Amino acid sequence: MSPSPAPSSPAPSSPHADDSDLEAVLAEVADRSRHLAEEGEVEEQPEELPSAESARFALALAELDGTEHVTGDADVGFAVQSVVKVFALTAALQLVGEDLFDRVGREPSGDPFNSLIQLEHEQGHPRNPFINAGALLVCDVLLDAADDAFRAVAGLLGDLVGEEATVDDTALDAERESSALNRAMGHLMQSFGNLHHPVDEVVEVYVRLCSLTVTTRTLARAARFLANDGVDPRTGAPVLPEPLARRVNALMLTCGTYDAAGQFAYDLGFPCKSGVAGAVMGDVPGRFGVCAWSPPLDEKGNSRAGRAALHLLSERLDLSLL
Repeated sequence: MSPSPAPSSPAPSSPHADDSDLEAVLAEVADRSRHLAEEGEVEEQPEELPSAESARFALALAELDGTEHVTGDADVGFAVQSVVKVFALTAALQLVGEDLFDRVGREPSGDPFNSLIQLEHEQGHPRNPFINAGALLVCDVLLDAADDAFRAVAGLLGDLVGEEATVDDTALDAERESSALNRAMGHLMQSFGNLHHPVDEVVEVYVRLCSLTVTTRTLARAARFLANDGVDPRTGAPVLPEPLARRVNALMLTCGTYDAAGQFAYDLGFPCKSGVAGAVMGDVPGRFGVCAWSPPLDEKGNSRAGRAALHLLSERLDLSLL
């Protein structure tokens, strides 16, 4: 089901809306999107994390000056899942730069994020870093380039958020139990010589990263460096050179929401990365990081209410870059 179109009136808020305007817009968007949190399929979550019955919904916006605007369940924890691929990619680019793309592509897949068929046709060369095979390849690169591949990503996320990123052990156990297809991808890439470490070692890094606990608020905060030319606005520390930050944004825009990236670009017009726990994290360059979260998913694996909320937010605040 596509998000409901934004209303023709009132007119979109100014790109320089003040805090009261932003709070009002978030409240309106939440009110119009929240009902979708009660529809769609929900990826099974550990008991300690929000359940399908909870109909959770949250929306957060983090400005570059540190001001945060939130509504709903913005401080409820959940497993980061595929959104962590943005931070894994960033960590790999910090260590090896664009040499990374000798082993992983930069094109949309047009296929499900866990497709083995495409990986075989392309001789073990993943189409982009945001499908599962590409993320496994990034973890393999991190095992080569970092002293501790897991800490390279978890530490980066913690620095961007301003607090330690920790693994939920129950989520990790569930991830390990459902990793057969990821292992198959690893073995297929290994058969083509494009995976350098033991498959189980690579998959373990990946599932630990997917099991990091985040909130809607912290993901909006963590995305701000991509809106700020690669510089963490909280500390002023460079995370990526500006050209590489633009490349991460480009990949998020074209590949970040499974095989619905074209529709997201059409509806939202700014870079996003989604995950099957129901988060959709994005950034609007020069302005803020943003995240919507609601566990029920559409047929492509993206949050139904999250997609609708960000569509409405883009329309109301005139956020599209396109």
